[in-house]
Amino acid sequence: MTAWRIGVLKDRYVDSVVQMSASRAMSEVDGVEWAAAAMGTPANLGTLAAQGFDLHGVDATANDCFMAVRATSDEAGDAALDVGEAAVTGGAPGGPAGGGAGNGGPAGGAERPRSIGEAVAALGAGVNLAIVSVPGDYAALEAHKALSAGMHVLLFSDNVPLDQEVELKQRAEAAGLLVMGPGAGTAMLGRTGLGFANVVGGETDGDARPGVGVVAAAGTGAQEVMALLDRGGARVTAVIGVGGRDLSETVGGRMARSGLRALRADPGTDAVLLVSKPPSDGVARLVLAEAGGCAQSDRAKPAVAALIGLAEPVPTPDGVQLASTLEGGATALLAQLGLPPLDLDGGLRAAVTAAVAQLPAGRRLVRGLFSGGTLCYEALVILSGILGPVYSNTPLRKGWGLPAPDGAHVCLDLGEEEFTKGRPHPMIDPEARLEHLRAEGARPDVAVVLLDVVLGHGSHPDPASVFAGLCGELRDGGRGPAVVAYVLGTAGDPQGLASQRAKLAEAGCIVPPTAGRAALAAAALAARRPELVEEPLS
Repeated sequence: MTAWRIGVLKDRYVDSVVQMSASRAMSEVDGVEWAAAAMGTPANLGTLAAQGFDLHGVDATANDCFMAVRATSDEAGDAALDVGEAAVTGGAPGGPAGGGAGNGGPAGGAERPRSIGEAVAALGAGVNLAIVSVPGDYAALEAHKALSAGMHVLLFSDNVPLDQEVELKQRAEAAGLLVMGPGAGTAMLGRTGLGFANVVGGETDGDARPGVGVVAAAGTGAQEVMALLDRGGARVTAVIGVGGRDLSETVGGRMARSGLRALRADPGTDAVLLVSKPPSDGVARLVLAEAGGCAQSDRAKPAVAALIGLAEPVPTPDGVQLASTLEGGATALLAQLGLPPLDLDGGLRAAVTAAVAQLPAGRRLVRGLFSGGTLCYEALVILSGILGPVYSNTPLRKGWGLPAPDGAHVCLDLGEEEFTKGRPHPMIDPEARLEHLRAEGARPDVAVVLLDVVLGHGSHPDPASVFAGLCGELRDGGRGPAVVAYVLGTAGDPQGLASQRAKLAEAGCIVPPTAGRAALAAAALAARRPELVEEPLS
């Protein structure tokens, strides 16, 4: 039998992070086939209808949060709904906060603040940061309230109109505050990770390692460089995620410049790293000039700008070094700080050589299945430079979009909206990629499937275990495609970097040391050229 359950919390806004966490918690209950927590917008209710739910009598609006479950039994459906309500309300299943859809308070009966003003009053003096994660139509208003209270803002929300972003950032710049976002998924301030963040060495007493501050217009790009810097022996002092549009012509790099000024003034930061797609010439000059100010200040701080996919050099001030990949940016900065180089092989050449020898002749194509948008973008840049056009739902060039022609290489950013509607982000729920992995791995013309596995706070607690079994099946003793799985993480991450890499390697995956090396490995397998994995990435 199939059990269908829908619970509605009236007049309860739940931010996207909590929605995703609740969806994952319900999905992990034995017997659950599909589950989601979301706001009752027309689009989300349409997703429920498409999943087969009967919405007759369901009273849910955009102001209400619903939990929906499809399970193999009534018991499983009821249990999952209890788990979902507990995750949303902050209580325990069946407890005071999780026992009914009408209960709105957290465990212990205390009312949660329902506005920024109430939160500031509850927390007291010294509060200087607000995280805003509400629907895009309301996000700018809440961010303005936080600025009025003298707080920096991490604007996690998407779909904020561009003119509102400009207004917010102009106001923040004038006030000496930061507006990180919209769509800023990763930051680290005051040794505290915000959103999806990895555990890295921050400022601690007696830590003599050189300190690096990162300004990034890229979420997983920020995570990749903070992980590589940490592994290379640097102390990451701050990660300021400014949102993907900050370096656009319209926004003008306002928060990137403010972030660089803040890092220049920070006594614990010895060097700075900027991460972004290549901006326009005008914005590049402004932002690089600010980076140059770091390098030319009284206490000179080396600066590297990793402009991913940079094809043509841009005028660069003295003391600023350009890079075109995430790996290139991190390794260049480590070298400037006098730290030993990263091990960029770790047995990669031998693993790729062995896999090439096993690949059947008809397998020639690359299939990339990414949870990180920046990692997908960097892979597109690297792969297309070696293999030619690579098609994607986030194409590098006009004409390289989907649907792809027969016989084409394809990389998908599965964190984009068309893949996440009605289900958690793939960094939270890696099972969302299994259907793609199974389908692409079954194709007789695919030589390699390229995966990213992102660790850290906010991500799935054990993603390698989700992938390992199917990856082993696809390998089929060497008759199937190779699987290249890059694990983005640090030794301090709760999932355990070493154990995650080991699980994937034991399943027969090739596990490269950086995201850039993973793309090179995929190209090497498709082209039958193992030497490509040793190509320099500047």
